[in-house]
Amino acid sequence: MPTFKDDSPDGVIVAKFNGQWISYSHTLLAYAAFFSALAIGCWTHYYQIVKNEYWGYPEEWFPSVSAATGDWYPARSIFQIFIAIASGPRFLLIYLFYLITDRPNSIYPKIHAIVGVIRTISCGGWVYITSSDDHYVHDIAMILYLVANLPWMLGTLAIGPDNKKALKWRKLTTFAFFGTMIPMIYFFIQHKSHRVAGAYTTYAFFEWSLIVYDVIFDAFSLFDFSNIELRIVDIKSREGIINASTEKPEKSKKYSRNIESMFKYSFWNNLRGFVVDTYLAFVYWSMLTSLALTIWYFPLWHMGISGYEAFLLVTTAPSLLGIGFIRKLVNLNHGVFHLLSLVSIAAYLLIDPAQRLTVVSIGVAISTLTWTSIWVENSDSTCKIERHALTWGLGLILSNVIKMAWWTNNPIWPIMHKENGGWNQVGLFLGILASLEVMFRKNGEKIRRNDPEQISSGSWFIAAAGFGSLLFALHSLLTDTSTIIRWVYDGYPNTGPQPVPWGAVTIVAMSLGLVLSSYRKIVTGKPWYVVGCVSCACMYYYPAWNGYYGGLLLTIYLMSLVPTFIGVVSQHPPGRTFFAAMMTYNIFCLAHVWVVAYAFVPAGEYMREHTDYVLFAMMALIGLGVRNASTNYTFKHLQLNALHLNRSLTRGGLAITIVLGFLVAFSRTPSEKPTPYHPDQKAFTAGIWTIHFALDNDMWASEIRMRDAIKELEIDVIGLLESDTERIIMGNRDFTQFIAEDLNMYSDYGPGPSKHTWGCALLSKFPIIRSKHHLLPSPVGELACAIHATLDVYGQEIDVIVSHNGQEEDELDRKLQTTELARIMRESKNPFVFLGYVVTVPGEKIYSMLINDGNVHDIDKTDYDRWCEYIAYRGVKRIGYARVSHGRITDTEIQLGKFQIVENYNPETWKASDNQIQESEVNERLRFPKQFKGEGIRGHKYHVFDEPRYYI
Repeated sequence: MPTFKDDSPDGVIVAKFNGQWISYSHTLLAYAAFFSALAIGCWTHYYQIVKNEYWGYPEEWFPSVSAATGDWYPARSIFQIFIAIASGPRFLLIYLFYLITDRPNSIYPKIHAIVGVIRTISCGGWVYITSSDDHYVHDIAMILYLVANLPWMLGTLAIGPDNKKALKWRKLTTFAFFGTMIPMIYFFIQHKSHRVAGAYTTYAFFEWSLIVYDVIFDAFSLFDFSNIELRIVDIKSREGIINASTEKPEKSKKYSRNIESMFKYSFWNNLRGFVVDTYLAFVYWSMLTSLALTIWYFPLWHMGISGYEAFLLVTTAPSLLGIGFIRKLVNLNHGVFHLLSLVSIAAYLLIDPAQRLTVVSIGVAISTLTWTSIWVENSDSTCKIERHALTWGLGLILSNVIKMAWWTNNPIWPIMHKENGGWNQVGLFLGILASLEVMFRKNGEKIRRNDPEQISSGSWFIAAAGFGSLLFALHSLLTDTSTIIRWVYDGYPNTGPQPVPWGAVTIVAMSLGLVLSSYRKIVTGKPWYVVGCVSCACMYYYPAWNGYYGGLLLTIYLMSLVPTFIGVVSQHPPGRTFFAAMMTYNIFCLAHVWVVAYAFVPAGEYMREHTDYVLFAMMALIGLGVRNASTNYTFKHLQLNALHLNRSLTRGGLAITIVLGFLVAFSRTPSEKPTPYHPDQKAFTAGIWTIHFALDNDMWASEIRMRDAIKELEIDVIGLLESDTERIIMGNRDFTQFIAEDLNMYSDYGPGPSKHTWGCALLSKFPIIRSKHHLLPSPVGELACAIHATLDVYGQEIDVIVSHNGQEEDELDRKLQTTELARIMRESKNPFVFLGYVVTVPGEKIYSMLINDGNVHDIDKTDYDRWCEYIAYRGVKRIGYARVSHGRITDTEIQLGKFQIVENYNPETWKASDNQIQESEVNERLRFPKQFKGEGIRGHKYHVFDEPRYYI
């Protein structure tokens, strides 16, 4: 830096230097601080600074930032000295950046400067208060620093001088900085929660890369300061007083960039906003679909109305938009309300189911309120309302792709957590970033009655009823790729489409519908409505492929209506309109439950097994909505460029989701044929288990724990009861996909949701030759279901029944159902294994009907401590029998029977043997797994008689 004396009108210039030296000195000092501490720390205390609470060298071999800079002398002292020296250039950098960006009547440079000061002070917080001094304060300062980096970096991009080179490198650095945080957090969780050796070293590399990106981001200010000169002037009349001045360029376009320009109309900004809105739409659908799922837990355990069903009414929160103050508050703070709604994702942190449901409900209410506010706010612009409707629909499709990748679970649902496959932390983190983007977004001036001019007409109530019906249709049929497939599912060999790969085709159909939505005259025309009605009828009345074709066409139809219906419903007074819309949706949701839960709800007899009533009413109200939409408004002119961009972005997003859908389907396609556990012995283990819709006793998804139990018990054939989860109240899930694929088993889903049962499913290591789904006689109570399947067991046909009979109160039902089951078993000429839920005690009339009239043998007629689950057999050799506790996965045990096939089976000569033997007399390959003895594992253990029984 040159030092000299020169004349100035204000005094003698003692020294002057280019502003770039501020950037150079800050960069040099900051890097010197960190990397000198790293070098000295490794030289003097290497083994100490690479050691963490779980691991040391050689598993961990690189130190974290905190360990290298704050734990040991002299590295810590040298680091703090350099940081103290760097603070001068740091504050000067903030001040100079403020000077070159400050404009009259603009508050954003001031806010940006304040953020810079907060960022610098918080840096001092974690530098001078080490984790050894006060871990809590150190972490708070570090978090504040990282959070402040977001507005600092985005603000710098927004209001900085229009220097293309600086802008390019700042964008890349910003992307690298925040992109690095995702794997960094992942490896920190691997270290902290799972104690993975070496994970902290990987985390440390990402942490150090943040330092590199952070410092170099500020270094790019050298491009901004290149034409700034700082002078130190000795004023003649006030000698010794130092004045620093800057030569600010005139207010030209070169420096007119402000924060508004960050979100001006451009492809980059539109793309970013489109991606963010699509993700927030995914979050909305995740929240909405989790609401009924978490509500369902309570009536499931109460066996009837529990009172928690009232939480469904939180969906009527948009009625608050009828209050002017609230409407204005939400309109001005969409990002804030999106951020607040994320409590629904964070609900997984709560253990208590009631608390979790409460927080989920709050999140759903806020999210629904926010999205409807967005629609209402943009209702005067075709371009904007279509854009938000398209992202809302694309978010629904994205949720289907993600659920397909997670075997029909949503990884950010409140029933998920790390141990059962949840990605709640990632979903929450991305949600926060997306909300912050909305908070900092500037949508520009609103264009009212000009872009386009709208003439509103039609009935607000019909618009509301139409939208509510469409929302129900989307939720009940299109929130999982396998829902329609399960609606039309039939027995082997002609089951119809399987979820893999045909779920990807459902995604294609949804995408086609959203593309078709741009053709308003077509989608609001009568012929298209007729197509929708016919396709709905085909889906309901025809099984297998014909039904699926109807379902695909209905999918296209429903998705094509999304932008139109949103545009129409947002035109009317928001309070009463959205209240009516969401109440229509709620009534349909309840009706959707009433058709199957009629035995447990008031007035259930009127809706009993009448999904056709629900579908008819749904399509009728959608039809009224279509008619209303066709005359509701016309557009005098449109922003064609903006519409074209929105639709192009949508098509691009749809193309990506389609590709992802097929990639997921391909990755899930089985590559090997199932193999039984003991083919050398020609033995198989059969089991029966009532699994409470794959929701455990603490309201967590239980598929993984179920998988583990089935695998470790070496079950070859298992019947799973209460298994039809393809309903709104169960989250539209299909846990059989995960278990069957993970354990490499064949599966029969059983009667689908259109059959109005609680479901029964069959998983088998042996090929399913044929199967038939039965709806057993149920004149009084709930409709009972059964699967009668013929398996190829080591080359021999063996029949299996999986059944779920009615409740204790309905004796007539149970008699008729048992009579039908006995008939099926009696008429079969094959060896037989019965796996069922009978609701009786051994020796009673219904028990005798099943065993004697069905010509089968109880697996252990001396076991009198049974009530629900039973195993019976004929034509196979019984080896063993075991009862295993449920491990809090459900309230019902697992019953197991181990059998061997009988060569040259002759039903006339075969006889059962009741001779019990000791385990020591049984071939080790034929014994039940020993890890379930005593206390067992994960809550599963042999119980009742504490150990398996064996026979000869």
